[in-house]
Amino acid sequence: MNEKWNVSSSPHIRDKATTGNIMLLVVIALLPATFFGIYNFRSENAWLLVVVTTGTAVLTEYIYEKLMHKPVTIKDCSALVTGLLLALNLPPTLPLWMGALGSVFAILVVKQLFGGLGQNFMNPALAARCFLLISFTGKMTYFVYDGVTGPTPLADLKAGEAVDTMSMLIGNIRGTIGETSVLAIMAGAMFLILMGVIDLRIPGTYIVTFVIFITIFGGHGFDPQYITAHLCGGGLMLGAWFMATDYVTSPITKGGQILYGVCLGLLTGLFRLFGGSAEGVSYAIIISNLLVPLIEKVTLPKPFGKGGEK
Repeated sequence: MNEKWNVSSSPHIRDKATTGNIMLLVVIALLPATFFGIYNFRSENAWLLVVVTTGTAVLTEYIYEKLMHKPVTIKDCSALVTGLLLALNLPPTLPLWMGALGSVFAILVVKQLFGGLGQNFMNPALAARCFLLISFTGKMTYFVYDGVTGPTPLADLKAGEAVDTMSMLIGNIRGTIGETSVLAIMAGAMFLILMGVIDLRIPGTYIVTFVIFITIFGGHGFDPQYITAHLCGGGLMLGAWFMATDYVTSPITKGGQILYGVCLGLLTGLFRLFGGSAEGVSYAIIISNLLVPLIEKVTLPKPFGKGGEK
């Protein structure tokens, strides 16, 4: 069979569980990063932003499907996952109406207008984040921790300044709601691995390729502290484990998944080291999403009896 199945957005599904069950497992896996982010920033706006983005995502999907006389799919929790992932990619100080606007863009424009469940060609949450970043750059790059505003550790790292890798590992740093604590993110990722929900191929290849790239081109050689800071800073871990593995927008072949992971690692390294900003995960994943049809064309096995010598 050489056609791609259209399945609801999620990390890789490896069993016969329903989409709704898988989505609930993803929500559970995201809870450590969510709760830590809310606690870390001690901000009422942070938890309200989570509520608003998730609620708006679900409501937008419900209203659109009702108006278009389509089957209502909110029970599969895919809109809930999109709204939650969007919230975790937003700074805790972002105005609530901007978060709501991002959810509408993710569900209505990126998901529903392209055919609905399983038809989106890029990750809705990341597309919405990029939309907000372009539209409201100042608000999307305003970071506060412990009452003090300033750049993220990743920005400091790019500027050549020293960073506290232990604080970055734990998450006591500036950043978006869900990206700061690698420990919380990995706790959720390990849960999905144990439940058989995600495949290690994409995130593993992504991270290894990125490490090799910054080792060669980062100017520090194989410096464990420098590499750790890059891995713990920004949205790389959240993106690698929870968004790069989006089933709809990633390849279905094993070779394609590896090639996809390589593209992700190379693009993230390029954006971080040579781009205008310190981060590059969102753009790397979206560009790689767009490359998936080409990747699958190259890696999809030829049907038996075709392609051989004549």
